[in-house]
Amino acid sequence: MIQRSGSGRRILTYPAVHPCEAISPQTLLNSLITLTHIICSYKSKFIASNSRNACETVRQIGVVRVFLEGIRDGQSGFPASAVLCLSELHLAFQKVQFLLEDLTRDDARVWMLMNSDRVANQLRVLSRAMGTALDVLPLGSFNAPVEVKEHVELVTRQARKARFEVDPDDSRVVEAVRSVLVGFEKGVVSGESDLKWVLEYLGIRKWSNCEKQVKFLDSEIEVENLTEKKREVGFLSSLKGLMCYCRCVLFNVVDGERGRKSETKCSSSEVLNRLNVEDFRCPISLEIMVDPVTIGTGHSYDRSSIMKWFRAGNPICPKTGEKLKNMEVVPNLALKRLIQQYCAANCVPFADSGHRNRDIRKTRLEFAGSLAAEGAMKMVAKFLSGRLDVGTREEQNKAAYEIRLLSKTSIFNRSCLVEAGVIPHLLKLLSSADSVTQENAIAALLNLSKHSKSKDAIVENGGLDLIVDVLKKGLKPEACQHAAGTMFYLASIEEYRILIGENPEVMPALMEMIKDGTDRAKKNALIAIFGLLTHPANHRRVIAAGLVPVLVNILTSFDSEVLVTDALAILSTLAEKPDGSVAISHCKALDAIVRILNSSIPRAGKEFCVSLLLALCLNGGNDVVVVLVKSPSLMGSLYSQLSEGTSRASRKASALIRLLHEFHERRSSGPMAFGVLPQERFVHVR
Repeated sequence: MIQRSGSGRRILTYPAVHPCEAISPQTLLNSLITLTHIICSYKSKFIASNSRNACETVRQIGVVRVFLEGIRDGQSGFPASAVLCLSELHLAFQKVQFLLEDLTRDDARVWMLMNSDRVANQLRVLSRAMGTALDVLPLGSFNAPVEVKEHVELVTRQARKARFEVDPDDSRVVEAVRSVLVGFEKGVVSGESDLKWVLEYLGIRKWSNCEKQVKFLDSEIEVENLTEKKREVGFLSSLKGLMCYCRCVLFNVVDGERGRKSETKCSSSEVLNRLNVEDFRCPISLEIMVDPVTIGTGHSYDRSSIMKWFRAGNPICPKTGEKLKNMEVVPNLALKRLIQQYCAANCVPFADSGHRNRDIRKTRLEFAGSLAAEGAMKMVAKFLSGRLDVGTREEQNKAAYEIRLLSKTSIFNRSCLVEAGVIPHLLKLLSSADSVTQENAIAALLNLSKHSKSKDAIVENGGLDLIVDVLKKGLKPEACQHAAGTMFYLASIEEYRILIGENPEVMPALMEMIKDGTDRAKKNALIAIFGLLTHPANHRRVIAAGLVPVLVNILTSFDSEVLVTDALAILSTLAEKPDGSVAISHCKALDAIVRILNSSIPRAGKEFCVSLLLALCLNGGNDVVVVLVKSPSLMGSLYSQLSEGTSRASRKASALIRLLHEFHERRSSGPMAFGVLPQERFVHVR
């Protein structure tokens, strides 16, 4: 009956449940008493804003608790009117519990402060609801001491008349915050003493306290962006900008995070890599869901696909065939966030259905979220660039770490940091003898390299050789894998693909990482090589480096679907040229490729398998085809790609089926039919 915390409830929402009409009075009373104990426990917790109002509410409910415990021990039955009153009390107390949970959250102190009016009003409403329920409660029907009843009557009057106004101190701090935000919009900031006063008032005394506020506000922005009106995005972004500024500028020591950063990141990546991408595909379109929604049966679909299904007159669940009571859909925000994280971690494109064309100014504001957030970020970027330039070793390390955090997901932040000139300073830190500083610097550069202007800045400042040095002999394995990831983004520019490929140390270093690195390191090395292959001359370099046997070994070991798919992507690209096909054929990879095609690997992997087999047949001649014709399971897998695969996989599967059938017909017509495969019939397959 009591709603437990941690159930995914959004802050400042109150999903209270009215007690069932059939509930026994004793059960209802016991549940009420449990609720009052939970509520009274908040008396000892820190409440940053609305503390007087919250304490008054807890005090009133504490008086009611004494009364409830008394009638539980000395009452045998309750009149019907009393049960109704107790039910209303139970509903109000649930909401009070939710509100106190929110007020004591250590990651939402800024947000709760700025919602002081709303919180005070809600406490007033709940207090009066409690007073109304107590007012009609037939106290004379209960066996309780007169003194206890008098206390309840007093609380009833107080609850109905309590004003619950915003604390004057809260109002002053709110005004101070708003003043700082106005300053951010103008590109200035009030004295640090005002900001420190705000933080002290909220109990935000350490870097980690501040970071908790940032993470909370960021998660709220994500959720709010998924709503239709996005009403609170601007204000949330402004507060996030404020907290980022405080975190970067006012706190000199990173407590409890910096030492665990690599471990946490690796752990998160490994979890994401173990997820099956097929679970992210819409059962209707078979594509990765962009806007997943859940229907009445509990199954999730992409919104556009399921709505099209419903509009076609299908009031049933596509997956189970169960008839639906209604065709309502509920956004699956948790699944959407998981898909976004998976796509980001594995370099899979994620198309947001909400993109629209806007002018540059509006787009910049949308990325920042608000004018205040934009101003705050520009000042932070300038501050961090200065710290990197002339700060102490500890200050430089912290600045690199802050840039690493700020540039991880925000396009706007990357733009501000690049424009502030942080890249030359970060490149200098790659030569640091401190492993943490080097890792933070290369991780920051990896994030920044996703920005269009950063690539030129990195190369023009001599960054390519420095990044290759980290790739080869980074002080930590994580630094090496970040260097490989940076190579991938640099390789998106044709000129830099050539420069990277011409460096004789790059391919051996990437191959060593594929052999001995972690899964994340292997992933980064593979995508770096794949990016380099878009320049034709790099095909020869990859083959000469001996990479093909290493890739085939990934196929045969099949330790990770993600790595297998990446290896197949590289092999299918290499096989498009005769020397690549020859190298792959020498490694006797056909059995492994066919086995993978027959497995449950995601559709992208199957497509690469078909492309690879077709290229090997076209460039490898009869020797390859003879082996494939003898495979009893191959044709079934190819035919399944005609209906289940992507359009590209379907076309290539069709071409390969046709090739195998023609070979079989020529072989059946006699020995004179064997000759060179008619390659010209297949060169148009793409």
